[in-house]
Amino acid sequence: MFIHLGGDTVVPKEEVIAILSLKLVNKADINREFMVLAEEEGFISNITDNAASKSFIITTKKIFLSPISPSTLKKRSKEEIDKNERQVKDKPW
Repeated sequence: MFIHLGGDTVVPKEEVIAILSLKLVNKADINREFMVLAEEEGFISNITDNAASKSFIITTKKIFLSPISPSTLKKRSKEEIDKNERQVKDKPW
């Protein structure tokens, strides 16, 4: 199961640790420090340069900045789960 984060970026759902609003970064010093350190270490990948980032997605391998809101990404994740559950129920075995 995958989640489309925007642009051409898709990640396996199993790798996603957190989907958070970029507004949270400015709420606390520790959040800013985390993002600065991640940037310095090369862990941050900006999905699109054309739009303002609304969310950051922490995965087991990278941190992605996405122009898609956290609530939309959550809905996409939930839709995939629901779709897979329906497919399993429809199986005759």
